[in-house]
Amino acid sequence: MAYHPFQVHGADASSLPGFVPSAQPSFIPTLTLLDAASFSDLRLERTATDARLRAALELRSRSVHPRSMKSVKQPEQWLDDEPKVTLESKDLWSEFHKMGTEMVITKSGRRMFPPFKVCVDGLNESAKYILLMDIVAVDDCRYKFHNFRWTLAGKADPEMPKRMYIHPDSPSKGEQWMSKPVAFQKLKLTNNISDKHGFTILNSMHKYQPRFHIVRANDIMKLPYSTFRTYVFPETEFIAVTAYQNEK
Repeated sequence: MAYHPFQVHGADASSLPGFVPSAQPSFIPTLTLLDAASFSDLRLERTATDARLRAALELRSRSVHPRSMKSVKQPEQWLDDEPKVTLESKDLWSEFHKMGTEMVITKSGRRMFPPFKVCVDGLNESAKYILLMDIVAVDDCRYKFHNFRWTLAGKADPEMPKRMYIHPDSPSKGEQWMSKPVAFQKLKLTNNISDKHGFTILNSMHKYQPRFHIVRANDIMKLPYSTFRTYVFPETEFIAVTAYQNEK
């Protein structure tokens, strides 16, 4: 199959990583409230929004491998749509995957290549949706490039709580999302554990899997209580590096 969806109901939503709305300032993965005296009213309002989302989600990671939807009852909010998602530039991703895709991460943040783009169909044209991504560890291993191939090199380093990147056009009507490919070109990867820009923090020489999520909701504040549909494309799996290892 081209994609593998699963659902996360409201009671389970706390197991999803922390949110990073692209239109809002970033946060470090703690629930510490900031000093009100040092920020403007606008910054305070946005920080409070972040804090509520983080508290609701409890910043816990989820397994890469999705559950089957066959035994899950369809929630009422999804009864009149059936989203279908396909990966753009699938052939390019597949070619990289055969060689072991490497994704460069930098302290200042770097965009993904190949870029992550999807085409979405089957949405309700008049309903609003929030589209978002996260990137999670595939396993608990560290890797090294040796003798022209990737091999295991020991136990993984501790992972930072994973942030979720909300597409800046969210929420938008299904008609808009389906009109053109959805691109996450502004999502950046970093190895800076002190990042304050909302970038996705990864460990070098570790393997990761991007995940794409669709939520039917007209307000970002409803995310912790909404049903997620998650799509995983195995060919987008990659190893994070600070410099390319495979000369190919």
